[in-house]
Amino acid sequence: MSNRLNNEKSPYLLQHKDNPVDWYPWGDEAFEKAAKGEKPVFLSIGYSACHWCHVFAHESFEDDEIAEILNKYFISVKVDREERPDIDSVYMRVCQAFTGSGGWPASIFMTPDKKPFFAGTYFPKTSHGGMIGFKELLLAIHDKWANDRNLLLKQSDDILRHLKEDNSSFENADKSLLEDAMKQFSVLFDEKDGGFGKAPKFPTPQNIIFLLSHYERHKNPRCLYMAEYTLMQMYRGGIFDHIGYGFCRYSTDKKFLVPHFEKMLYDNALLIMAYCKAYSVTKKQIYLEIAEKTAEYIAREMTSSEGGFYSAQDADSEGEEGKYYLFSTDEIIKLLGKEKGELFNRHFDISERGNFEGKNIPNLLHGDYREHSFEDCHPALRDYRKNRYALHLDDKILTVWNSLMIAALCELYLCSRNKNHLDAAEKADKFISKNLCEHDELFVSFREGKRGVSGFIDDYAAYIFAQLHLYKATLNLKYIETAKLFCNKAVDGFADESGGFYLYGKLAERLILRPKETYDGAIPSANSMMAYNLVRLSVLTADSKFTELAENQLNFIASDASKYPAGYAMYLTALLEYYDPPMKITVVTGKNEDVTRSLDTLPKGTIIIHLSEPTEEYPLKNGKTTYYVCKNHSCMPPVNDLSELK
Repeated sequence: MSNRLNNEKSPYLLQHKDNPVDWYPWGDEAFEKAAKGEKPVFLSIGYSACHWCHVFAHESFEDDEIAEILNKYFISVKVDREERPDIDSVYMRVCQAFTGSGGWPASIFMTPDKKPFFAGTYFPKTSHGGMIGFKELLLAIHDKWANDRNLLLKQSDDILRHLKEDNSSFENADKSLLEDAMKQFSVLFDEKDGGFGKAPKFPTPQNIIFLLSHYERHKNPRCLYMAEYTLMQMYRGGIFDHIGYGFCRYSTDKKFLVPHFEKMLYDNALLIMAYCKAYSVTKKQIYLEIAEKTAEYIAREMTSSEGGFYSAQDADSEGEEGKYYLFSTDEIIKLLGKEKGELFNRHFDISERGNFEGKNIPNLLHGDYREHSFEDCHPALRDYRKNRYALHLDDKILTVWNSLMIAALCELYLCSRNKNHLDAAEKADKFISKNLCEHDELFVSFREGKRGVSGFIDDYAAYIFAQLHLYKATLNLKYIETAKLFCNKAVDGFADESGGFYLYGKLAERLILRPKETYDGAIPSANSMMAYNLVRLSVLTADSKFTELAENQLNFIASDASKYPAGYAMYLTALLEYYDPPMKITVVTGKNEDVTRSLDTLPKGTIIIHLSEPTEEYPLKNGKTTYYVCKNHSCMPPVNDLSELK
């Protein structure tokens, strides 16, 4: 018998619709029921591709004994963090305050007026290994709620007081932050295995992009080495799917061999951008090939017929993490034949003993990627893998993640000049305009004809970012106009007069906190992305309004960034562009004259303004296409031939 999640659209919530737990979706009904029954609320936050969310569900939420306790003593609420990033952000702060760390599933216990008094992540059903069991925890909380409620209410007040303390300060953005960050990355860099810090290792592509951007301007070889070595180790490792392409979520070990097998759209979008940046800087073909393979995976498995991009593929198959991706030597030989199969196994480190729980994750950590690609074998292996085990797809379409993929495909088009990538980017942009946008208002998600709640600052920041990249790829001024429109909307709806942007807007549901996130997580923070957007708009439009907004935004984040610069790579990239802006060229042509190809010879990163008609400020010289070049606040005489610029 289904519970109250039966009519939801979220794939994550639908995964729990047949639980014996009487789940409620987030909403007034749940909290009114809790208040009426004087019951505490158990809030469970996760997402559909989350392995430990599945484990928690199988052990506890599908268990009749646990369900009986929850249904008797609690009101249970389920939230998809990808559809409600506001709820997730607020209560993840609570979880971090209680435990010192965070993650999913997030488990929050709170009063009927949404004030938390205890939090954690995953709990086993029964106590073991030093972890309290979920059953014992529920009974202990029920006992406290019944017999010592004032203690829980005091805990709630204390944690809220702590979370509401404003420790922020405002200072001028100093370019010394750039060098401080570079030194910090150098200390964190794993000289042997690549990446930064210890296991688990996350791709954090924004770090790579910052290092490459820093190298472009200052030619510090250390920046280039750290970026290139990390990019190649990630590709060679098991975190990259050498059969179906695309990257998994992160590596559980320091070598990038064993991934957490879920695949997320945003990781692959940002990684395409990082590999494109590496190709742009070095001209090494391997980086472009990796970006192309990742885009091929997205087109093949993560794209709807209307052009929107799906969110994620699950880590689990038949209840086992990674089962879909693992091979034995015999399977490969049976598919490819003895001679070719043995060569394939040797090349991709597939052995009798295995490299992961007796099975094998194909990888190139011990082989030469240039030796043989075996790409002709991949379609057969993909088909076999797909028919062998099922892989769950989270098919909701998110504005933030789609915007990142649009930007990535624009970068890939500029590197490859493969029009298919630009077509896919523009088709996805039209999907957002049709299904996730109404006038100047964005919405978070879309699935089965229904869109989710009104957008958050992340949606606006990422969508503006996408528009700026669409302009960069097409030189169509309509994209700048769209970027300006939504930037003004973001300022009006989300900006704080004292600096920065709130996560949710003035008209959104009020939660116990209204955060302003600056730290870059798996995705760059909206405030960092807005810093980049505003810096870029100030150059593209020469509008003093955007220049002032950019400077204020850079200064707002500076205080936080100074405490740990390596956690603010997107912001640092914006700061880099602010202090050392790229060359800007205004190109004036006759109507419908295409100059995009001729501009390929310009230095990468050059900002181009294309005017299809002359203006009073930018007339044609000699009646021909004219180039106006500016750099470091000074302009050169207009020219008719790009070769004159050299």
